[in-house]
Amino acid sequence: MKDKIKFEVCLDSVESAIEAQAGGADRVELCDNLFEGGTTPSAGAIRLAREKLTIGLQVIIRPRGGDFCYSDIEMEVMTQDVITARDLGADGVVIGILTPDGQVDIDRCKVLMKAAGDMNVTFHRAFDMTRDPFEALEDIISLGCSRILTSGQEATVPEGMDLLKKLVQKAENRIIIMPGNGITERNLNKVMKGIGAAEYHVYLHEPKPSRMMFKPDHIYMGGLLRQPEFSNLYTDSSRMKQIKSLGNTF
Repeated sequence: MKDKIKFEVCLDSVESAIEAQAGGADRVELCDNLFEGGTTPSAGAIRLAREKLTIGLQVIIRPRGGDFCYSDIEMEVMTQDVITARDLGADGVVIGILTPDGQVDIDRCKVLMKAAGDMNVTFHRAFDMTRDPFEALEDIISLGCSRILTSGQEATVPEGMDLLKKLVQKAENRIIIMPGNGITERNLNKVMKGIGAAEYHVYLHEPKPSRMMFKPDHIYMGGLLRQPEFSNLYTDSSRMKQIKSLGNTF
């Protein structure tokens, strides 16, 4: 592959965005609530990320976790969030809306595409929940999206490699197929050789201990299924550098 392979980092804080940039990322996808698969980040996070970054800034537009079939009110929220991201200087937004029967909701996606203006648009892993990936591919191309983020309709990219390779071939040069979910330093070379995509989406987190010294262990701020209160996850720039190095040698 002659063209330089690009890497987008999925993350949920401005601190992580800065680390991703330091590690050589080409672009970040700024989210909130990654435990739920990513929801729209705050306006403050978008604004500060734009001030701190010189690389590409994509903002996920997703009002909640769960499915991708939205109410009228949720559509209004997403439309306003797209406009906010655009006004705050994001390079692109990441969207995905489906009909109840598992097809791309073309009409509603068009509303968000119009609100995006000159920003590029990625169709996210809602694609992996569609009933026919090749029909969905053509629908998303017709919308004018720049890329599709997908794990090949499997839980992880290594499991979805067969479909991902077919999607890259079917897409030709009409849209970018960006494999994402489950890509690590250990499997990156195998993934790149097996799929042949030009862009990859990675999550390169490492836990860091809380700065709190006083740690009451009988109180927690979430449900019973919860992450540790006194450890936080941030992008590791050294892991990004390793990923970038592997990509450059491919």
